[in-house]
Amino acid sequence: MPDLRWLAVTPTPTPTAPPPESVTPGIAGFIGIAVVAVVVVLLALDMLRRIRRAQYRVDVNEQLDEEERAGREGDGPGKSGPDDGAAGDLSPGSPTRG
Repeated sequence: MPDLRWLAVTPTPTPTAPPPESVTPGIAGFIGIAVVAVVVVLLALDMLRRIRRAQYRVDVNEQLDEEERAGREGDGPGKSGPDDGAAGDLSPGSPTRG
């Protein structure tokens, strides 16, 4: 029978870890994190500006819709106004709001 003891022997690795003081990100890591932080802050400011602008547009559109409704209710059924019969009018000269 052949001798298979040599298969069971496993060498143990020698610890060759570098010293903890030399394992740092250094100046390149600091600059990279600083750039990422500045980019995140600028993106957040831009996002807030866009959200604020969109909210202002919604508020103005709601105010215009309320004024339009109040104007229609104040005219009454017997009076003729510029919007009578022209609810579906999309001719080139008709005023539109976007």
